Amino acid sequence: MKTNALLIFTRNPTLGKVKTRLAKSIGDEKALEVYKDLLQHTMLQTQYLDCDKYVFYDSQIIENDIWDNKIYNKKLQADGDLGQRMQAAFETLFALGHEKCIIVGSDLFDLQTIDIKHAFHAMDYNEIAIGPAQDGGYYLLGLQKMFPSIFKNKKWGTSSVLADTLNDLPLHHVYLLKTLNDIDTIEDLEQSNYQLK
Repeated sequence: MKTNALLIFTRNPTLGKVKTRLAKSIGDEKALEVYKDLLQHTMLQTQYLDCDKYVFYDSQIIENDIWDNKIYNKKLQADGDLGQRMQAAFETLFALGHEKCIIVGSDLFDLQTIDIKHAFHAMDYNEIAIGPAQDGGYYLLGLQKMFPSIFKNKKWGTSSVLADTLNDLPLHHVYLLKTLNDIDTIEDLEQSNYQLK
């Protein structure tokens, strides 16, 4: 087991269940295609990282998919809102003995391997690393230990999440990574390098 762990939160790629805000503009089938491309990008950017890697599925674990079983440990997200699910995932990995844990979603064409490496390095000197998203949330959260307050009393999916999270951390060392654009709407997609087929 390695000291560092990466958690990747994914949704099972099911028609009509992913990128629903984006789907209002481009339809369910195109939205599913975009999400599958996002998953592929996330896999390519994470597969060679020198850490233990965990994919947390939202509804069911899929054995034969893009996440190679020899590279990624597969787990199921807990029940509850996003905060409860993230907290449970972090608690699981800290209980296994990991010392630095980072969670990312699978919504960013802008996310690169170097961003995650940078976050792990920053956590040599900081208790927490956060990657701000342009929409007021965050795309990456890295912890050296649990801070339960950051998972509670948040309006997940809104523009206040990052600010509310930072308000819960006044006494701790927080390192902020560069701001990136995650893909939730057609406007987000147009700002990215992605080309709709």
